[in-house]
Amino acid sequence: MTFSATTVLVLGLIALLVLALGVWAYSTANRLDRLHVRSDQSWQALDAALARRAVVARAVAMAIGGPVSTDPDRADKAAQLASLADRAERADRGERETVENQLSAALSVVDIDQLRPQLVAELADAEARVLIARRFHNDAVRDTLALRTRRPVRVLHLGGTAPLPEYFEITERATPAASTGLEVHTTRTSARVVLLDEQDRVLLLRGHDPVLPEVAFWFTVGGGVEPGESLREAAVREVYEETGQRVDPATLRGPVWRRVAVFPFNGEIIRSEELFFVLRAPRFEWRPADLDALERRTITDHRWCTQADIRALDAQDEAVYPYHLDELLAEAVSAAAGDTEPVVRSIR
Repeated sequence: MTFSATTVLVLGLIALLVLALGVWAYSTANRLDRLHVRSDQSWQALDAALARRAVVARAVAMAIGGPVSTDPDRADKAAQLASLADRAERADRGERETVENQLSAALSVVDIDQLRPQLVAELADAEARVLIARRFHNDAVRDTLALRTRRPVRVLHLGGTAPLPEYFEITERATPAASTGLEVHTTRTSARVVLLDEQDRVLLLRGHDPVLPEVAFWFTVGGGVEPGESLREAAVREVYEETGQRVDPATLRGPVWRRVAVFPFNGEIIRSEELFFVLRAPRFEWRPADLDALERRTITDHRWCTQADIRALDAQDEAVYPYHLDELLAEAVSAAAGDTEPVVRSIR
């Protein structure tokens, strides 16, 4: 049997393609393995930092309550703080975020003037370690998910049977920025909703910074997660407050995206970690139900926008957040129509 030159060339090209695919698959699987190890190690470091914070929180509770406190209010606060520290140490992964958020809220109202300087320093160090460890962990999760969720990786099952890593979102204490005189909120976790009507238009709100009323921007429905709330609960609440619509939490899809942004607003520097859900709903008249005083001052308009509308707003120098929302809309539409929960991925 003889082969023509063309056949040999084709077979050679196929062999090269198979070899290249094999090399890529092997290197990608090894990279995924390293990313999973990194995610596991970063979680162990975060778990240790949280455990140390719980120990310090218990010491703070003892200092507030004293051996025998004569102030019932201080005694109650001390008992609550100690109880939350105990719960945080015993909580499993599923409820860890909720309990740690409650502990953060309790620590945020502690009057540090009541504490001795050494304990204040220990508390600051413990919270700083949690902040750093959580950022490293979430960065590791982001990188792992970015690779695991690529279509070729999913099709070839290069991730194996390893479970997908999860972000860990908790609120953190605000700290002063001596260089600017502003208060820096190191992290504010927000639940946002890409609210789509029957024609795949997204509801956007127009607002401005109270300090810069002449600069307008557009954004999706949503806002900060309150202590004790889950992301989904916060999303449902924000939809009602900002649109007047009551929705079933089960109709939310996601989170589909995660966005981290640092920006000035109302004289503060805010670091916001935003997680986006998708919600399909019949088009309705916008009638916000419960805007707070700041929102009533700063939210000035609304619009159901197509991709072309979003591009037109960008062209008018009215920024739309998240960035490239016109390009992301197709992904949101697909998530709204899907039967399975999408995997969260990072966006700008």
